[in-house]
Amino acid sequence: MKKIYDRAFTEFKKNQLGYSTIAIIGQSCIGSAAAMVLLMGTMDTVLQMVLLFLVTISCMAFNGAVLAQLKPLTTFNLLILSIVFNTLVIMFHIW
Repeated sequence: MKKIYDRAFTEFKKNQLGYSTIAIIGQSCIGSAAAMVLLMGTMDTVLQMVLLFLVTISCMAFNGAVLAQLKPLTTFNLLILSIVFNTLVIMFHIW
């Protein structure tokens, strides 16, 4: 896993601007799908709103990192965190 992470980060770092642009689109789509699945679910309203808040914050953290032109490592890690968290939310609510 570490080797894959290192290769992906090296590639991301080479062309951070281009990959960030593409990643914003993909990550925002996954985040909005996670929000949709959450709102369509039947869980407790308070828990649903807390998870929706976390989904929104994870997406906005990456978008903010790109706009603030933070270091490539921070931006890349926020991208991975956002994608993993939102994908887990989607998977747990589909089943």
